[in-house]
Amino acid sequence: MNNLIRATARCLRSGAAVYLPRQTDGRVWSAASARFLCSAVDIQKDLGEMVKKDKVVVFMKGTPAQPMCGFSNAVVQILRMHGVDEYAAYNVLEDQDLRQGVKDFSNWPTIPQVYFNGEFVGGCDILLQMHQNGDLVEELQKLGISSALQNAEKESK
Repeated sequence: MNNLIRATARCLRSGAAVYLPRQTDGRVWSAASARFLCSAVDIQKDLGEMVKKDKVVVFMKGTPAQPMCGFSNAVVQILRMHGVDEYAAYNVLEDQDLRQGVKDFSNWPTIPQVYFNGEFVGGCDILLQMHQNGDLVEELQKLGISSALQNAEKESK
């Protein structure tokens, strides 16, 4: 119930207006439908801002200090190996609207989800593949982040 109240208040504060035409059978949409649509529009706007706020953004189960699933843990470990310690991490287990919203936003059905400079990269499998084939080092360079693995390789030569 608190999530519904918060979402409705957020929607009203943002000044969002939702036009709800009559349904095809002539019925009018309910107030609950209006709140849901307003909340969905609001969360998509919020997500658009969240993924652009930091160079690296991760939506995960748990936190970097305490991942709550193996895939989220793998993403944290891959980033850690590359020396990426400063990134925004959002725990989707704390907010079901965020959990579903990020899946809708990216059109990707699973968590974790990784974004670089506001662009969706993928989940654990994609990040692991990028790590294994060296693409992650290149992508981090584009962000102005020097990979610790690349630095270690240079030092060993």
